[in-house]
Amino acid sequence: MSLRPPHPPSTPATPPSPPPPADHLVRDEDWYGRRLTSDDHHVRHTFLDTDWTEVENEGAVFEECTFAGVRFNASRHTGAAFVNCTFRNCVFFDTKFTDCKFVGSGFRGKPFTLLEVSGGDWSFTDLAGADLRGAVFDRVRMREADLTAARLDGATLTNTDLSAATLHNSRLTGADLRGSDLGSLDPRTVDLSGVLVDLSQAAVLVTALGVEVEGISALRPRP
Repeated sequence: MSLRPPHPPSTPATPPSPPPPADHLVRDEDWYGRRLTSDDHHVRHTFLDTDWTEVENEGAVFEECTFAGVRFNASRHTGAAFVNCTFRNCVFFDTKFTDCKFVGSGFRGKPFTLLEVSGGDWSFTDLAGADLRGAVFDRVRMREADLTAARLDGATLTNTDLSAATLHNSRLTGADLRGSDLGSLDPRTVDLSGVLVDLSQAAVLVTALGVEVEGISALRPRP
């Protein structure tokens, strides 16, 4: 009589992930005028319907956090980091970000009325469909940002690194693009009516349209 080897023990089912600890959920709190510093470091926190009006943020760090219904009205953020965060239906009225890091973060919902961004790294951000009309981005790194179908009418994107950014079907009517990298912009898929560009950018756009203009090679930026 042959002996069968014993059956290997069955692998127990993976238990469901536990809910976030209570101290990782901030709901309906009034943070009006609160001062945040580099001592504030939040990882995988969720902020729901929290009032951040006139918050002064100097270097606070938020990693993989979720912000839903948060009001950032008139808040000021300098040297802060919001890495791989999710923003849903947040209000950014008159909000200013200076030298902040938003790498890998995504935004959905409300318009960015009077938003001002100066410096910082917004690479790999998901701003598809965002209403950024009149927003200001100056000297910002936005490599591989997704701006598909974004509303950028009257926006300012000056001296900004848009290399490999996705701008398909976006609207840039009347936008100021001077000094920005437009190498990944296909003028045939974007509304560029009334945009303001410099001579080297004009050369890039004309070349992208397949038009040959005598003497334009001297205006093209060197690789």
